[in-house]
Parts: sequence; C-alpha cells; structure tokens
Amino acid sequence: MSFHPNEVARRARTVRMVLALVMASLGLAFFRVQVLRSSQYALQADGLRMREVPLVAPRGIIYDRKGEIIAENLPGYTVSLLSPSSDSLASALDALGKIVPIDASHRNLVMRRYERARNQPAVIFNDAPFEVVSALEEHRVQFPELIIQSSPKRYYPDGEAVAAVVGYIGEISELELALPRFEGYKAGQLIGKTGLERQYEAEIHGREGRRFVEVDARGRVVREQGVRPDIPPEAPPAITSTLDLDLQRFIHERYKDSLLGAVVAIDPKTGGVLALYSAPTFDINRFTGTVPPSYFAQLNEDPRKPMYNKAVQGRYEPASTWKLATSIIAMEQGIAEIDTHMETPCTGGYQFGNRYFRCWKRDGGHGNVTMAQAIATSCDVYFYQLGLKIGLSNLVAGGLRMGFGKRTGIDWPQETTPEFPAEDFTRYYNEKYGPRGWNRSAILNLSIGQGENAQTVINMAKFYTALATDGSAAQPHLIEQPVDREQLFNIRPDQLQALRDAMADVVSGRGTAGSAAVQGLTVAGKTGTAQNSSGVDHAWFVGFAPHAQPEIVVAVFIEFGLHGYSAARIATAVMEQYLKKPLVNPSASTNAQ
Repeated sequence: MSFHPNEVARRARTVRMVLALVMASLGLAFFRVQVLRSSQYALQADGLRMREVPLVAPRGIIYDRKGEIIAENLPGYTVSLLSPSSDSLASALDALGKIVPIDASHRNLVMRRYERARNQPAVIFNDAPFEVVSALEEHRVQFPELIIQSSPKRYYPDGEAVAAVVGYIGEISELELALPRFEGYKAGQLIGKTGLERQYEAEIHGREGRRFVEVDARGRVVREQGVRPDIPPEAPPAITSTLDLDLQRFIHERYKDSLLGAVVAIDPKTGGVLALYSAPTFDINRFTGTVPPSYFAQLNEDPRKPMYNKAVQGRYEPASTWKLATSIIAMEQGIAEIDTHMETPCTGGYQFGNRYFRCWKRDGGHGNVTMAQAIATSCDVYFYQLGLKIGLSNLVAGGLRMGFGKRTGIDWPQETTPEFPAEDFTRYYNEKYGPRGWNRSAILNLSIGQGENAQTVINMAKFYTALATDGSAAQPHLIEQPVDREQLFNIRPDQLQALRDAMADVVSGRGTAGSAAVQGLTVAGKTGTAQNSSGVDHAWFVGFAPHAQPEIVVAVFIEFGLHGYSAARIATAVMEQYLKKPLVNPSASTNAQ
C-alpha cells in the first residue's frame, strides 16, 4: 500500500508535533519536580529519614521579694525511645528492664505516652538519675532507638519549707490535655499541678525547642548531629513573689514534724503574702520527675494530710478570733461601744431557755466586764448576750459583708470557699437541720465563732488586715499586682482604735496571750480555742504588729493545739523574726482561749 508523498509529509508533521508535545510535557513535569517543588519533595524525603526530638524548655525562675531563689532549674537527663510500633516499644522496654528498673506501672505509663503521641519519641525517664544514664550508655549499641539528652530539671532549694505555696509539677494528664488552657501541650510534658507552679503555668512554662535525628527504615537512630539545625528552646522570664523566704524558713523550723496546722503572714498595706505554710509538709523535689509510687501512696495515706494545704483549703471554726467581727457588727448597728457592759455578769455560763451555755472560764467566770475586757479575757458570756442583742439576721448579714462567706481571691488555685450561713438564714438552717432542728440558740454559737462558721486561715488573715488598717482589706496575693482594697466594715476611727487597744491587752498580762508578749513591741491580736468533737481542741491566734502602725498580720492555726496561747507564741515569734525584736517570756503559759 502506497501513500501520496504529500500524505506522508502530513503524517510525519503530525508525529513530530505529538512527539514535541510529549517531550514538552515531560520537560514541564521534570521542571516542576526538580525546580518548582524541589524543596517540598526534599522535605518529604527528609521526613522519611528524620525524626523530631523535643527539647524541654526551662521553667521560669521564681524569686522571693528580696531576690532569693524559690524555684530554679538544674541540669538533668531525659531518656526517650523511637519506635515504629507499640509492639516494638514493648519489646524494647522488656529488654531495657533487664538493665535499669522499669516496673509494671512505669511500663504502662510509657506505653500510654506512646499511644497519645505516636509521632514523638516515647519518654521513658523525664528525670533520669545519673546512675540510670550511665547504665544505658554502657549498653547503647544494643538500643540504637534510644535517645539520651540533657534537659532542665526543676529544683526547689527549700523544698519542704515552700511546698504549700509554690506547689509542684507533674506530667500532664489526658484530662488536662483536653482543656483549652493547655492547647498546644503534648503528652509527656511537665506542668504545674498546684500552687504558684499551677497558677502561673502560662507565664513560666517556656517554649519547647526541637532537634533532629536521622533514622533508618526500622526507626533506629543512625545520626544525631548535623542532620538539621536545632531549634533551641526559649526560656520564659522570671517572676518575683511577695514571699519572704527567711520568714518561710523560720516558720518551717517552728512547726517541723511536731505540729500540724497552718500559718499565713500578710503585709496589711498591700495584701502581699509574706509567708504561707501548711504542716505537715512534704518534699516537692521528689515530684520533679516520675514520682515514686511508694512515696505518692505514703503521702495520700497519711492521716495528717500533708498534700492538703491547710492555709488555703482547710476550713475550721474560727472560735474566739471571730469575736472581733461580732464587736464590729454591734458597733455598726449602734448596739454597743467598747465600754458597754451586758445585763448579766459572767459567772461561768449563761442560761438561755432550757440550756446552759458555758464560758471557757467555768470557775467563777469573768464578772461584769466591758467589751474591751471581754475581748482581752475572751469572755464567752459577754458575747452570747451581745449576739442576742444584734440578732441572727444582722449577725449573718454583717458576717457576709465582711467576706466570711466567700473566698479571698488569692492567686493560688483550688482555694476553698468558707462555710457561713446564707443571707436567707432561715432557709439555710431549715435545709441544714430541718424546720424544727434549730432555734435562736444558733446565734450564741455563731457569736463566739462556733457553729455554722468554718473559715480558712487565709480568710481570717485577710479580715485582720482590715482591723490593722482602716476597715478595708487588700486582696491577698503572691505575685505583685495593683493593690485592690475592699471595704469590709465601717466604724469610726476612735472605735477602731479602741478595738486595737483591746486586742493589745490580749497580748499582755491582762489577756489570754500574755505569755506571748514581745519586748519593746506592742502586739495586738486575739486567741481562739476551737472545739473539736473528735478530739483535742484546735488553737488559733490572729494578730498584727506593731500595734500603732502595723507592718505584718499573722494568722496561726494549730490542729489539736488545745489553747489559743500556744498559737499566739508562734505568731509573735514570727512577728519578732520579721521585725527583729526579742521575746519577753516564751516559757510562761496561760490556760485561756
């Protein structure tokens, strides 16, 4: 079959055109791959042979008010394992367990970390002891998937002394990872769990860095250096607290292991917390890595509750320390003044209806005393009658105005709300005891700080800062902030001064805390002995110094302390330490509230 020469030429041109189009398409494709998208494909290729390894950022340093370190970072080690599958990881952990201690609970924790972040190295130890690192380095050839690197380790030079206030860090949980405030966090990272570490997590967390390692097809590390430039972690700025670390240490030495309770010290002018302590305490340095299960169980099972912050979370009847609130409400209502007597003198008790309410001084009582004398000697009978004159409605309303039904707002997480009757007190008591389960006698207990009144130590300290100033209280805080004062009560300056003078009599030979007097310094305050239905009574003291121009307010609570004067001795010793004055007679004792 033959074709006309013109037809052959036409077909040849068509073939040449098709071939040209094919070559052009191939050229464009090669140009796109080799030139336009070369970086993208190079990155994909790198992704197949490179793995990101997180670089832990140091947490922000926490200083006290004088620049002493409360929390810092020391060099530490993390140990991680790259693994292509959970089965491979399980096998590697079994092999590692023959070299370093990895118990069943630890093994399960590592597996959970891996399941939550399969594209990340599984953290085995986030605070590996040097002995563990040395043992693993000796067997490094057996475990090419292993990554050992230095990382910052949280350290508290005064761990036990500051545990209650600074808190501790721990590994982020699955529930926390789901919270909006932890958006961007990854499994295995350490976060603040309580205290300042928790409250200011966003400010002191830092920005994680990254390094890159080269791996083979089985996920084994073949090159650790020079794969790609590292992205260094970013350290956050330090924060300065209002705490006085010397004072915190002093309180720790006073409580040590022999006493249970709490101490709060506040600057009454600013609301800055100078000390916040809860006993018994614990070693927060043991929480910087993986907490030994035995130690955690020991703390949780301890009936003394060392991990429970008694200063901010504990609620206790304030006892006679609340009598100042009763006095203020009476003054605000125009019911009584500092020199007012009650109709019935104290003979050791008070008959109300068919019940006899005793005074703490049962033998003879206090006699016919004024309000000032009743404060100094803590006469219950006087305040029973004063409470009846005020009335339950006014007493509850006044207590609520002074903040006894709400939290202080201190910048510490998980603060407990105090217990106090609601404004609709009839409904409150009906719901608590039933319509016929209570009567007007409830006011007698309430007027002396017992009954349906349970306050935190921080809240009582805040109330006394108002007594130490002008009736207003600054919000307690641990990190400096603008002073925000709240007016708790309104009485005349002469009435407030008269109350302070009566409180000064408490810490003198005329009062219940005479044995806690400080030489050359007038201390004003109030003792309290809180009834404890399950054992020995608790001891309270809240006060301030110097009496004329207060610089420090101290609230002390001692579980099973029996008498308020025992708490007063610690409080005045704290004031003495802060103001540098010697004690008059620390060994004397007074059996009083």
